[in-house]
Amino acid sequence: MGIVAGVDSSTQSCTVELRDASTGTLLGSGSAPHPPTTPPVSEQRVEDWWTALVAAFGTALRSAGLAPADVDAVSIAAQCHGMVLLDHTGTALRPVKLWNDTTSAPEARRMVAELGEAGWADAVGSVPTAAFTITKLAWLAEHEPETLARTSTVLLPHDYLTWRLTGRPATDRSEASGTGYYAAHEGRWLPGMLERFVSDTRDWSAMLPTVLGPEEPAGLAEAAGARELGLRPDVVVGAGAGDQHAGALGIGMRPGEVLYSLGTSGVVMTTSPTPVHDHAGWVDGVADAAGGYLPLVCTLNCTKVTDFAARLLAVDHGELARLALDAHLRPGRPVLAAFLEGERSPALPHASGVLGGIRTDTSREEVALATFEGVLLGLVRGHRAIEAAGADASGTVFVTGGGSRSPAYRQVLADILGVPVHIRDVPEATARGACIQAAAVLADSAVTTVRDAWQPLSVGATEPRAQLGQAVQERYLALAEFAGTEHGKDA
Repeated sequence: MGIVAGVDSSTQSCTVELRDASTGTLLGSGSAPHPPTTPPVSEQRVEDWWTALVAAFGTALRSAGLAPADVDAVSIAAQCHGMVLLDHTGTALRPVKLWNDTTSAPEARRMVAELGEAGWADAVGSVPTAAFTITKLAWLAEHEPETLARTSTVLLPHDYLTWRLTGRPATDRSEASGTGYYAAHEGRWLPGMLERFVSDTRDWSAMLPTVLGPEEPAGLAEAAGARELGLRPDVVVGAGAGDQHAGALGIGMRPGEVLYSLGTSGVVMTTSPTPVHDHAGWVDGVADAAGGYLPLVCTLNCTKVTDFAARLLAVDHGELARLALDAHLRPGRPVLAAFLEGERSPALPHASGVLGGIRTDTSREEVALATFEGVLLGLVRGHRAIEAAGADASGTVFVTGGGSRSPAYRQVLADILGVPVHIRDVPEATARGACIQAAAVLADSAVTTVRDAWQPLSVGATEPRAQLGQAVQERYLALAEFAGTEHGKDA
């Protein structure tokens, strides 16, 4: 029996799953936290990622009753976009600016103003926001030019952890296509973008990792990090993937199906055999982890909004969900534009949340419902943008991530969409997706073959009650527009 390890190094924590490479059966898992961050400055140290990975891997082995030498293949998925800078010795030069660090918003605005939304969408498939790596590099060039001068290698989060195992700077299509300097539809880096918007004095081609296909191994576990984990030197290491891309694999997504991922960030996505170029700037036309494309819309504000509401109302998450589901569905109920930490989609990095429609008879239940609706109405706007960009997003709707465990998130999403919302038996989609890639690399098989063979079971669906009224949606759109104005930023 071959054994594979799949890693999910997310913003909040690192999770490792161990699975049977033939059947996909879960053998053990472990998790360890990452240091918390709060935008606008959101940074973590690479050593904290590595410490969490070592701890989570050890816990997974103990829970499975296995030894490190029993593992035959590893793949690592991680949070996207983060800017990892190494010097010529492989030492990290500074803490990593994460995807939700919004300090490069001015650089992002300048880039979009110069090339235009359509120009960016045609060139790289997406219009850069402060999340994108290219904007963080431009920030570095302006604010820390001495650090840029010392940089020999630019990696992304999963690239760095893979490098600790193999010693090879490599990435995959899914992660590369979220940088702002990789054309997924052409399969190549665009160093000219870095020369134009960051610095024209660096040899960018020499600083970037090799981009691998879904089934290409990054190498063998021969580096010092692999020895620290106790892996055999013949263990094969997969190319890895972005966390959302691996999550789509783990959930078993097929073309046309739609996945709402409810975590620190909110993401709505579908898979597509062809690239998507959204000139409106909402949809990231990134590559997926299976050889195709994964048009998606990402928001900064998801479960942190309901965390805030639970704290404000002095209840736990179970009680918050009960309050929301008990709310009277009157058309004039409060509405929340949930931009509590700025926003990525739409690109409003300095916006703040706005609660409208409150009256003296507004209830705690209505406030609770407004927080769930505020998160999900933003994501449903993203769903509609994906369809408007030409991708098929009309299939079965699934929900995953920590927020999917809340009955209120599932019910409110079903009510807004007017269709059933399904759950698949995948408690940790991203780590499972990394296991799928590791199993495919180990067997020299197509990732899609393993994905389909491991297709998870559907474990239930939430049916809509009554579809959300038009009045609520219109007031949400008005509030969202207000939040993006100077008045909204000060609200």
